[in-house]
Parts: sequence; C-alpha cells; structure tokens
Amino acid sequence: MKFTLSWLKKHLETEASLDDILYALTDLGLEVEEVSNPADKLKSFTLAKVQSAEQHPDADRLRVCQVETNEGLQQIVCGAPNAREGITVVLCKPGDYVPGIDVTLSVGNIRGVESHGMMASERELELSEEHDSIIELPSGEVGQTFVDWLAKNDPSKVDPMIEIAITPNRPDALGVRGIARDLAARGLGVMKPCDVETVPATASSDLSVVIENDTLDGCPVFCGRVITGVKNGPSPAWLQDALRAIGLRPISFLVDVTNYFTYDQNRPLHVFDMDKVKGNLHVHRAKGGETIVALDDKEYTLQAGQMVISDDNGVESIAGVMGGLASGCTDDTVNVFVESAYWDPIQIAYTGRALKINSDARYRFERGVDPAFTPVGLEHAVRMIVDHAGGEASEVIQAGTVPDVSRSYKLDTDRCSSLVGMEIAADRQRAILTALGFVMDAEMAAVPSWRPDVQGEADLVEEVARIESLTGLVGKPLPRLHDGVTRAILSPAQLRERAARRTAAALGYNECVTYSFIDQPSAALFGGGSDATMLANPISSEMSHMRPQLLPGLLQAAARNQARGLMDQALFEVGTAFHGGEPGEQHVQVSGLIVGRTGPKDVHGASRGVDVFDVKADAEAILAAVGAPAKVQIQRGAEEWWHPGRHGKICLGPKKIMGVFGEIHPKVLAAMDVKGPAMGFTIWPAEVPLPKKKSATRPALILRDLQAVERDFAFVVDADVEALTLVNAAAGADKALIEDVRVFDEFIGGSLGEGKKSIAVTVRLQPVESTLKEAEIEAVGAKIIEKVSKATGGVLRG
Repeated sequence: MKFTLSWLKKHLETEASLDDILYALTDLGLEVEEVSNPADKLKSFTLAKVQSAEQHPDADRLRVCQVETNEGLQQIVCGAPNAREGITVVLCKPGDYVPGIDVTLSVGNIRGVESHGMMASERELELSEEHDSIIELPSGEVGQTFVDWLAKNDPSKVDPMIEIAITPNRPDALGVRGIARDLAARGLGVMKPCDVETVPATASSDLSVVIENDTLDGCPVFCGRVITGVKNGPSPAWLQDALRAIGLRPISFLVDVTNYFTYDQNRPLHVFDMDKVKGNLHVHRAKGGETIVALDDKEYTLQAGQMVISDDNGVESIAGVMGGLASGCTDDTVNVFVESAYWDPIQIAYTGRALKINSDARYRFERGVDPAFTPVGLEHAVRMIVDHAGGEASEVIQAGTVPDVSRSYKLDTDRCSSLVGMEIAADRQRAILTALGFVMDAEMAAVPSWRPDVQGEADLVEEVARIESLTGLVGKPLPRLHDGVTRAILSPAQLRERAARRTAAALGYNECVTYSFIDQPSAALFGGGSDATMLANPISSEMSHMRPQLLPGLLQAAARNQARGLMDQALFEVGTAFHGGEPGEQHVQVSGLIVGRTGPKDVHGASRGVDVFDVKADAEAILAAVGAPAKVQIQRGAEEWWHPGRHGKICLGPKKIMGVFGEIHPKVLAAMDVKGPAMGFTIWPAEVPLPKKKSATRPALILRDLQAVERDFAFVVDADVEALTLVNAAAGADKALIEDVRVFDEFIGGSLGEGKKSIAVTVRLQPVESTLKEAEIEAVGAKIIEKVSKATGGVLRG
C-alpha cells in the first residue's frame, strides 16, 4: 500500500513529523517497507537569476548566460529556448548529481565556451516529463534552496511517498483513510470529516440492473448512477501528482477517479461508457467458454460459475476483477454509468487466480472491503466527477441490499492484563476502541463494518494493545510453581530417539531426513504400496505412497550418492513409517545402511568390504543405548527384502522383535539401482521394554571379583544345522553361570565325511558366589553337551 504524506494529511490533521509517523505505523502493525522523499535528491540545487543571455559565437541554438548565484556571477551555456535575461532558474552546480540524466556535473567546455553548471528542466529533476524549456520560477531569492521554495509554493513536488506492508487481516488499511484512523487513535492527530453532499438527481435513465438469484451470495448489492454530459480529459494536476507519486500512470479523469478512491477509501469502482452499453445490465454467473477483452488488452476465457456483468452485447466486465475494453471510457466519452458493488472475497479470489489477473480491485475485494460504504463510496465518486467534469446525474440504480455485518462483543477490560500482560485503564480501552470506530454501549462494543477481522472478545483486546503499543510490555520472570527439581519434559520415547541419534552418529553414520512418501514400486519392495497408503494429491508420481520402512529412502539416497562417485557410505534415519492409512497406523523406526568398504585402501590391508557382523554390532550398540537388555536371541525369518541366509532378528522371545539386521536382498538392490552388497538394520524403539523402576540415576555398576573360566567345545553336526541353534542351546544349559557363548571355528569336509561339519565354540563361565571347582565345571560341561546334542543331533568331536 502506497500513499504520500500530503494524501494522508487530507484525512488526518497532524503536526507530527515524518519520522514520528513512520515509527507509529510500524508499531501499529503497518510495517513501513519504503520511504521515498523527493526532497533528498533536490536538496543540493539552489535558485539563481539570469543577468544576461547572448548568442553563442559558434552555435545558433545556444546562449551564453551570465547567471547570478550565491557564489557570485557564473557563466553557463544553455540551449533552452526560454533562456533569457531576468528569469529566476534552478541552478545545478559542478559536483551536483542530476537524477533525470544520471550525471554528476563538472565544468564543461561547449564549443569553446566554458560552462559552470546548468539550468535545469523539470524532467532533469524528475519533476515531470517537461524538457523543452528550463524551469522559470515566478519568485524566489538567489541562493535559496529549491527544496525550500517547493515546500512553500508547490509542496506536492516534495511530498514523501510511504509504502507499508498490509497483513491479510487488515483490509481497512488498504485505504489512506483507514491508515489515518489508526494514527489518530494512537494520538498523532485528529481525523478530518469525510462527509459528501449528495449530487441531486437532475437526469433520468432507463437503465436497470438485475442480480440473478444464483449470484446473490457473491454480489448481495450492486448500485450505480448514470451521469450524462460529462467532459472527459486530463485530470487536475493534484490528482495526477497523487497517482504518479504512488506509481500509477494518469490515464483520463474518469479512470483516475476510480483509481483515486481505490487507494483513498479502499473502494474499488468501475465506470462504463453508457453509449457502448446495449440494453440493461445483468450480474450473473458465466456458463463457461465466454470470452472478454479486458482493460489490459488481453482476452480471457471465462469458466463456469465465475461472476460477470453483461448487457445485450455479452459480457462487459469480470465482476470485481477487471472491466472490459469494449465498454471502457475514452476521451470521447460523454455519458457514463458509475458502478459500486460488494463482491464476495472468496469468489473473487477464485476468479482472479483462475484467470491469472492481478488488479487493484481484485486485491482489495478478495481481502474484504466495507460493504456499508458501497453506496456512500458511489456518492463520493459522483460528486467528484460532477464537480470537475460536469454533467447531470440520475437517481441511484440499485439491485440487492447492503449485507448486514453488524455484530457486538463484550469488552472485558480485565482481560488485557491476562491476555497481553499490559495494564491499561478501562476508560483508556474504551477511548481507543471508540477512536477506531467501535460503538460502545455499556460493556458491549459494536464492530465497525470495515473491520471483518474482528471476530471475538480477544480481538478487542488485541486492538487496544496494538494502539497502546506493545512496546509497553515489561518482561517479568515466571514464578516457581513448586520447589525441587522440575519434572522431565521429554517423554521416554523422545529420549530413546535422541539416544539412538547420538549413538548412530558416534558410530560414524550420517543422518538423513527423507520424505515420508515414496514411489509405489519402491514401497512394494518393502511390504507397502497398497491403496491404503496412497496419497490423494501426490506432489509427483515418485511420491505417491507413504513409506512402509525407512530403508527405501536410505537406499535412494545411497543410489544418488553412488551416481556422484561416493561409493563408501554409512547413513541412518530416525523417523516414522506407516503400516496403514488410518490415524495411529504408524510407528517410529531407527534404520541404518552401510555400503562399500570399512576404510580407505592402504598397504596394511585395513580396508575390507562391509559384512553382516558390522551392522549387527551397530544395531546392538544402538539397542543398548536405548535401554535394551544385554541378553537377547538372534533368530531368522525376517521379511523378504533381507538376504535369506545373511540376516538376523534381535528378539526377547518369539513374538518380541526389537530389531533386525542383515544384508539387503540383491534383487532389491538391483531394483533400486544400488551397487551392492549393502548392509542395513531396523530397530523399533517402542518394542524395547521400559525399566521396571524409574530412576533419574544410573543403576549400580556390578563388578565380579571371581575369576571367569572359559572352556572350548567342538561339535560335529549336520551341514544344514545353523550355528545359532547350537549357540542358543549351549547358552541355555546354565543361565546363571554361562555369561557368553561365541563361535570361533567352523570346519567342513576332511575326515568328517559328506554332509557333516564341525562348529567350535568358547563358553565363558562367570561365578557369582565362589570360585568354581573342577567338578562344577565338568558338570556344566556335561549339561552343555547334553543340550547341544538334543537341539542339533550333534556329538562332541573326538
């Protein structure tokens, strides 16, 4: 929203300085984005007087002038036809920057004659487009600054332009009067009256307007007046200056009037050339397919349901957005119909976006104009047209009625303290609301029609605090609600996620944050991709389904990195995966992926390809960090995207699965264009049991002062027996004494015969109460042999 200081002062009687006004605007929530002060680029120019003007000895169109300045008599060569003795001019001295020609002056030599500066034209000082003659001033003292002269004689030329940002909830501030109202409420001045004397109806008109029944919800009121005998032409200088100052190009008086009231009162209007309108006007919805050439000279094809204004010729205007070129005003226009209507904001927004039209009218209507001002704004425009362009006006032609937007809310003056934290006297609160246009009746505040954003009691408090200034807020420490240590803010699940992130990062993984939705083929590889998890409006075909696992996103990231030459990677993510499309059908996972080799190549051979035991160790470390028990079971039977022989489920029982690790199936890697092998893991923190006793401290460290004993056993078993089965059987022989069972050797073939293999394990026995005796060790060994033989059918190797 742009306006000038003098434009503001047409509505606000104030002695406040420009800086005070700018500060108040930002503090009121109307943030100042730009201030353009023409005086800044004119402050170096002074007035001078031409003492003589003689013909240049070597140029017919140039004159050599002797000019009286505040620095004495100076010689200036000038080519303007009006350069002559006795006139007062605007002097630009050597060293001055001239904005209109983008030049910093220096002493020149024009056809052998020195020139010490120049006498400026209006275009050279960016005051207008006039450049044929230099500026002649009717009065002024030599040496007086040009800015001071303009401020006294033509203040519009040095009128500061202010641009403010308007939030969507403040449509009233899209008019200069609304801005002035806020400043007056703040105390920076007094609002000037804005009454209008209705133009008497001295002309008759047969024109009628009809709003179709299916359009009344989008246009509840449409009114206008016919004016005959208008003399269109250039606007008065003050109107042209006001429009130019805010960046609008003056077109003609009738058009400029509509632009003026759009910015002055936030009241968009439209003027039809009555001689181009055939029949009566109808406000209705387009059937779809109609075309109109708008005032921007572009043709638009209307969609069904969009609101339009038509006559017998067809569509003449896109309602509330832009008028049509066919019925627009020209310099030859003598009879007009001035239209003022209220349009539904949402429907105008839909139409403007669909047709991709950005206009001042659309910008205001879709944010909300004052419906009650619809007929009043019409009278303002008709009065200005008749006063400046003549003509006779008809009676008001109206269809529909002004919508009733009246509403009242209770002002609880005590809520200002509780909601905002400011102590404001009750009388002051009522005075602020009254200054903003609210009508107070005891404790009830009637909301003015130009404030659609005020929808409750809290909004009243907001208005009071905004006008009083939120800079009055004073920070106060919150009182302690209770003594002692405050309760933990993070939940156990959040603490586990944090621990998992830190542990994975410490293990050398890089954290990824991928989209929660992936393509259907990738989702199908990991047990998803059904219609239940399909998005209704996906961003693209590659993001059509909610992810069933985190691994597909990590594999896609690995593929992109490999395509860029990064082959050795360790990635992890903590996030949500979805096993259904309903609320609650999701769970948190911690997934990791390693691809490539464990280290760089060197002469000592430290580099090797990653294997399943790397991810097993990492998964166990993360589980330990989130509080999983130390003793777990490793089982097979995970999902089909894991390698069938190179994976394991980390369990506390057959149904309590805390995580899974292993090699990704080669078919999955091929489908996702990942150069394998690739190892991964997935952990479900929610499956890790919570500790039975909640404590803020760590548990006591248990140290054994008795020496552990290790015994080795080698069993001959069938070749298809898994080492895991043997290890679990050995560990279950005596759970109190056996601390660990570890495979250290496997032998196949040789004297064992076809279909047999030897698996050697180390069993670590940790006594608790006393040192183990040989007999006790032998007894445990016998139990181990018995358990393994029963579970695997194997025998102790001789």
